[in-house]
Formats: sequence, structure tokens, C-alpha cells
Amino acid sequence: MIIVTGAAGALNGSTVDHLLERVPPSEVVVVARDVARAQRFADLGVEVRRGDYADTASLPAAYDGADQLLLVSSNDPAGDHVALHRAAIEAAVSVGVGRILYTSHQAAAPDNPFRPGATHFATEQLLAASGVPWTSLRNGFYAHSLQWLAGPWRETGVIAVPGDGPVSWTAREDAAEAAAAILLSDGAHDGPTTLTAAEAPTFAELAEAASALAGRTVTLRVLEVDEWLAAQAAAGVAEPMSRFQLGFYEAARDGFFAGTDPLLGELLGREPRTAREALAHA
Repeated sequence: MIIVTGAAGALNGSTVDHLLERVPPSEVVVVARDVARAQRFADLGVEVRRGDYADTASLPAAYDGADQLLLVSSNDPAGDHVALHRAAIEAAVSVGVGRILYTSHQAAAPDNPFRPGATHFATEQLLAASGVPWTSLRNGFYAHSLQWLAGPWRETGVIAVPGDGPVSWTAREDAAEAAAAILLSDGAHDGPTTLTAAEAPTFAELAEAASALAGRTVTLRVLEVDEWLAAQAAAGVAEPMSRFQLGFYEAARDGFFAGTDPLLGELLGREPRTAREALAHA
């Protein structure tokens, strides 16, 4: 049995969709904090269970019977993400889950300026110490994030960022499909597993692509940090969110997201979606 957490969300919900194209609903269980949000899966005959990382008592029953368990990384804005992941892993171990898969991120590292990188690294250490076979899906930076990280370039003709560097912008839809393929691969992928698009363009290169899409010149402007933070504040972005995003630009500048890997394309059987496509739909 395959059990998928966070199935009400876009990433793991899409993974379940891909699983159901290849296995019957009886072989899949989905877990959600709010089971009503997973009703579309119940309508297809999939068992829906409640499970909340912050409610540790709910987890053993949610994960019971799993040959494979796909854990989504927490997005709780107020939570201690490592502690939440620890609770999920401990519950999985307690009920004898056969393999744990986890939605990590490229450049999971303790020194990554982008704060989730350290969280993912710490979670991978918990998985390695769990004694259970595990796979960490190190997805490339999600390309749909360009809709806010590149700013309102269609209106302004400018991509204004506080730092530039290569990023292997990866479509969340592709990462979800690859996760389904890995779940059905009979344990062929063990430990950290990198899933990225084929290229890692800089914002300077994205400005060229944006120019072609817009039919006019779109330029890149690299701002000083204080200038960028002031512009964010003027646009109504709360400072904690601006500081969080700043970590991404710093990590990109330092090359944390520069790596690419062919595995995603191999799993998909086609070329992954590109950053240019993401810009076109932003």
C-alpha cells in the first residue's frame, strides 16, 4: 500500500493523480489535515485518513499499513518544521512503514542561505537515523515561484532582484509526476535523489526570455539589499516574508541551485518543462 500525506495540496495531490493512472484506488491511501479537502479522492474510491504532524496522536493510525509513505514537507508558518517532521518519521517507524519518501529540495544543506535548505537537511538526517529505507526527493526550485520572485516584469519591463545566479527552475507538475514514478519503482531510488529541470538559467537569461515573450525589452536590475527591501515594503510585503525571500536570492547568487540532473527527464520519458514556459504562464 502507498500512503501519501498532504494530498489536499498541489504537489502531493498531483502525485496521487498520477498514481491512480497506474494502480487501482484500493492500493492508495491519502492523508490530510482536513479530510474534507481530499473529498475528490474519496469520490474515486481512495481511502482518506486524517493526519496532522502537529497532532502526533493522529499519525500512527494514518500511516498504518504503508509499504511506502510519502511525507510532504511542512509549510506551517508558525511551526518548528524539523520537530514536525520528526514526529511524522517516529510515527512511521512505530507502525513499521516499509519505506519513507520525503519531499525535500535541491541544495538541502545546513549552510544554505535559503532557510528551508537547512530544514530539509536536518530532516534527511532524521531519515538516515530512522533505520527505515528512505528516499529524499530533492526537487529543483519550483518554477511557479517565478510569478513573484521575478516581480511584475510584464508591467514594468524590469526584473528587479537583490542577487542573481543560476537556478534549475523545475515545474512542480513534473516533480509530482516523477514522485509517482519513484513510488512505483520498487525501491530503485535510495537516499537523496535529485529531480531538476535540464537547465539552470540566471535572471539575466530569464530577462532575455521575458523580452521575447513580451515583445519588448525586459531588463535585469540587480538592486542593493536595502533598496530591494525598501521596494518590497513599499509594495506592502511584510518584512519577515521579504527576509525569507532574500535568502533565496542569496542562495542563487552563491550557486546553491545551479546543479542539474537528467533523472527527472528519464523518469518522465520526455524533456522537463522549462523556465521559459513558467514565465509564459506567470
